Amino acid sequence: METKPFLTDFYDGQMMHWPWQGRHILAQYDETSVVVYQAYRPAIARYAVAEQHFGGEFSFSRMSWIKPNFLWMMYRCGWATKLDQERVLAVRLSRPGFDEILRAAVPSSFDAARFASPQQWQAAVDASTVRLQWDPDHDPSGQPLRRRAIQLGLRGATLARYAREWIVDIRDITDFVAAGRAQLAAQDGLLVVAKEAVYVPADPHLALQLGLDPPGRPA
Repeated sequence: METKPFLTDFYDGQMMHWPWQGRHILAQYDETSVVVYQAYRPAIARYAVAEQHFGGEFSFSRMSWIKPNFLWMMYRCGWATKLDQERVLAVRLSRPGFDEILRAAVPSSFDAARFASPQQWQAAVDASTVRLQWDPDHDPSGQPLRRRAIQLGLRGATLARYAREWIVDIRDITDFVAAGRAQLAAQDGLLVVAKEAVYVPADPHLALQLGLDPPGRPA
């Protein structure tokens, strides 16, 4: 199967089209796949790229967090400078697999619009294999924004399916990340990042379940 290209574009041009506030899934996607990011120590990354699935030193006994937003991943891993996050992977998932992860997600804090009581929410958290968390998105320099970024914690059966069943391809984009880090250090205004747009699940009920805001950019 032919590997799909990892698309990039200038940050300044893209940010003009992204929502500046609200809960949105920014991602690189097409009709059949969605890219998410993870950062690992070199041994885990080497195995994943070579085998095109996760294994080796990868832990299936702990929660593993995926992020569809490139700049949120850059903030979290310090542009590939943090310990045990030196290698950044772009993991392309099947779109049905990604939507299945979203469908199984339970928020990491109590949501009165979705749960009748904190006890009902806690029971859902305990039973779920996907944790949903909304955090402030960040600009390339690490400054928090009013827009919220999604990250998804996987465990158990969902983590096992993510690691092997839903992967289309895995690539190591650390060199690209390092180039962006150098651009930032040089204060180069023409920063290149992953090309992303607002992802809207095909199922409108899923969008409501996640608490997504409309994708348009406010005036």
